[in-house]
Amino acid sequence: MYDILLMNKISPAGLSQLDPAQYHCAEDIVAPDAIMVRSASLHEMQFNPKTKAIARAGAGVNNIPCEECVKKGIVVFNTPGANANAVKELVILGLLMGSRKVADALIWARSLKGNGDQVGKMVEKGKGQFAGPEIQGKTLGVVGLGAIGVLVANAAVALGMKVLGYDPYLGVKNAWSLSPSVTHVGSLDALFAQSDYITLHIPFTPETKDTVNAESIAKMKDGARVLNFARGALVNSQDMAAALESGKIAAYVTDFPDDALLGVPGVVAIPHLGASTPESEDNCATMAAQELKEYLENGNITNSVNLPNVSSPRTGDLRICVIHENAKGIIAQITTILGDSDLNIENMVNASKKDYAYSIFDITGTPTGDALDQIAAVPGVIKVRTI
Repeated sequence: MYDILLMNKISPAGLSQLDPAQYHCAEDIVAPDAIMVRSASLHEMQFNPKTKAIARAGAGVNNIPCEECVKKGIVVFNTPGANANAVKELVILGLLMGSRKVADALIWARSLKGNGDQVGKMVEKGKGQFAGPEIQGKTLGVVGLGAIGVLVANAAVALGMKVLGYDPYLGVKNAWSLSPSVTHVGSLDALFAQSDYITLHIPFTPETKDTVNAESIAKMKDGARVLNFARGALVNSQDMAAALESGKIAAYVTDFPDDALLGVPGVVAIPHLGASTPESEDNCATMAAQELKEYLENGNITNSVNLPNVSSPRTGDLRICVIHENAKGIIAQITTILGDSDLNIENMVNASKKDYAYSIFDITGTPTGDALDQIAAVPGVIKVRTI
């Protein structure tokens, strides 16, 4: 029986992937085998030595101390692409709201309540203050062509926009999914200079913090409109507020309100609704549960943010899974220990991710506790488990 700690309310569609005969899922488990989480912060959490994995039902993992986890032998999963369509739809809405001043117009229209038969005349007289351009024929710059960025780019093409894309790490799968009408540009500066609208779809890292700031805004077209449905800290709020006040930027549509921008003319602040659809919550929870199930039962890793993806069909009598540092000689020492214990390696797979690595050994025979202790004692080995 595996114990799964639920740190948030998790969609029943995801929990249904975990057989109750094998999995106990609850919010009060002290020593969990794994954790499922959405938005709850785990940075102050003291992890139990029994914990093997954390699955975030969503793409961002800012609420999880991923580096600390890998040092403790805890695999952290996310669910890339599971909420992509939900975010894409809100981005398209944001394009229109940023162009046509819809949010301000709705507030103004509600203020006309109580004017009786005069409402129609007041509408015709006042509507001009909310005029804005159509998006058809305009240029959209998409920064980041991952699962969401590709869907946004393709949708914008279908709406008649000229689309530029920038992503120096564009993967093969996403490249195949991208419309041939999207022009791939070689630099952010080129994208900023040519785009009427700019939408951000990149992760937040120390390197991407303040991607949009005073310097980059100066490279944009006068009257450009910026959309941020990725992470709030990708845009410097003070610099954006100044650009809106000067008229350099016509509108800023963000899914991440903050105090510096709330109430600033030209800001459309949405309360982080990108993935707030029942379909998205079901998709994220389902993918997270499937990732945990495959790792706990078979040791296979898919969509980890702190360890490499490693997957292999089961062979042999037993599977030994080893999380270790990405250092010379570790695998050689493990194979020597297995050989000296008269254990045959039927299959072995290994991959690394920066400073850490993960290895799977399918063996015939039954290892003694001594052999497993020897593997655990190899310098650089972090966690060993058998399945």
